Amino acid sequence: MESPRIIAGVARIVRDVGIAEELAQDALVAALEQWPDAGVPDNPGAWLMATARNRAVDLVRRRERYARKLAEVGRDLESAPPHVMDEPADPDDIDDDLLRLVFTACHPVLSAEARVALTLRLLGGLTTAEIARAVLAPEATVAQRIVRAKRTLAAKGVVFEVPYGPDREARLGSVLGVIYLIFNEGYAATAGDDWLRPALCEDALRLARVLAGLMPKEPEVHGLAALLELQASRAAARTGPSGEPVLLKDQNRARWNRPLIRRGFAALERAQEVSTGAAGPYALQAAIAACHAHAHTYGETDWRQIAALYALLAARTPSPVVELNRAVAVSMASGPAEALPLVDALAAEPSLRGYHLLPSVRGDLLARLGRRAEARAEFERAAGLAGNARERELLLGRAEALRGDRAGRWES
Repeated sequence: MESPRIIAGVARIVRDVGIAEELAQDALVAALEQWPDAGVPDNPGAWLMATARNRAVDLVRRRERYARKLAEVGRDLESAPPHVMDEPADPDDIDDDLLRLVFTACHPVLSAEARVALTLRLLGGLTTAEIARAVLAPEATVAQRIVRAKRTLAAKGVVFEVPYGPDREARLGSVLGVIYLIFNEGYAATAGDDWLRPALCEDALRLARVLAGLMPKEPEVHGLAALLELQASRAAARTGPSGEPVLLKDQNRARWNRPLIRRGFAALERAQEVSTGAAGPYALQAAIAACHAHAHTYGETDWRQIAALYALLAARTPSPVVELNRAVAVSMASGPAEALPLVDALAAEPSLRGYHLLPSVRGDLLARLGRRAEARAEFERAAGLAGNARERELLLGRAEALRGDRAGRWES
């Protein structure tokens, strides 16, 4: 629980997240050795922080590769008043340090995979093995990503700070994108045998809540938090007893988590309150999720409003995937014949080549238009492209259903 704050606090001194993580681990080991005999201190967090700071000089002196940090660390520690070492830091300082750590772990000089791994390690507190299981990668690969990420930050001279001015929006976008990516991989896994990985969703949701607390005046931070709260509210209803996917129209909405929905509505309201301009992409996506949450039944869904929101989202952040989602909403609001040309127009998009949801959406529209043989071929093609075993089974099942009398719709 204390690890991210300790790493953040020490990183402010040593300006190196790799060194800061080692110092935090040294402090935790010291606690395991001393607390059983001496007892747990009244303020464990302050004890750990003080120990980590005190061990900085010792570690620097022992290791030649830390020599360049000795003068800076030594001056900071030796000149600090005694109470800085013995009492908890000011809560606002801790928040500032955590915010610096968030921006450092999600720095754009790192690859997306490295940002995810480093964020889960430093802020999520996961071990390398846990991260490897979460992202479905070999443990050695994840370990290399983390090591390379730390080296890259040091080699590029990335400053441990919260950016301001023109740089802030771009950097904040990177931070939000990492959290969003972590959640999405948990919400609809791209590979593996399970469609949902709840632990990843929980990690991303927790990070979004922390960030919303640290940056209360940033509308897109609250927009992302609202989106994740609302999406997470459906998790229990999205799989059946054997882990099979349950599409949106078939979900038991009584299983949707009402407290999470209320939290999502509140976060969306905060995003709107602090916004000084047009809604950003995360707030718009949260508004779409809110439309689903407001509907007590599938038939009550306001698809026209959802289609309008997707049109705004497409104008704000043009993307073939957004256009594909807009086509689905248009099909529900105005019929499949209206939406099919929108989907066909996306067939030549290079970024959608190999994207299984394009043929699956097209298969759904064709099935609703009665073009069953074409629809079956599209579902089979989508199944061949799907990396997740559960999703592949769902798509093959839909293809098989078109040989008989059953058909369904593709929303989840």
